[in-house]
Amino acid sequence: MAEEESLELEESEEPKSKKKLVIFGAIGLVLVLAIAGGLWFFLGSSDSADVADVGEGAVETEAVNLGEAFYVGMPRPFLFNLPGANRSRLVEIKVQLMVRGSDDGVLIKKHIPLIEDALLTTFSTADVQKLSSLAGKDEMRQLALLNVQNTLQPVTGRKVVEKVLFTGFVMQ
Repeated sequence: MAEEESLELEESEEPKSKKKLVIFGAIGLVLVLAIAGGLWFFLGSSDSADVADVGEGAVETEAVNLGEAFYVGMPRPFLFNLPGANRSRLVEIKVQLMVRGSDDGVLIKKHIPLIEDALLTTFSTADVQKLSSLAGKDEMRQLALLNVQNTLQPVTGRKVVEKVLFTGFVMQ
């Protein structure tokens, strides 16, 4: 009789442990799928362009290019005078442009004279008080970026430059 009770206990424990095993297995599978989906979403490749059907044909739309960053330095620093209240200041700014992908780096090097003109036009609007503060330098950097992007947009058909970086800044 004692043997019968122990057999009954062992038989009733088996379905409970199988249920637990199935539940934990299902939870584990859901977690693995969620992690894999999250990794695919965040690390997925965005190199290919999206294609949208428009009327008779398909038109490629520009995809966000998150390729490798390339820095293209301007061949010479920008050197100019700024009139001040008491005296004129001599300013030297060394500039590098950040682009994505080596193809954009080659494209930028092709249009350096156009970019230099856009940057000189931007720097000529500066004043001593603006360039004396960090906020003024950041504002000038953003203004230079917008001016370069707007200048290159008609020539290249897209925004090639992602950032304008001041790698050297001297004001005397």
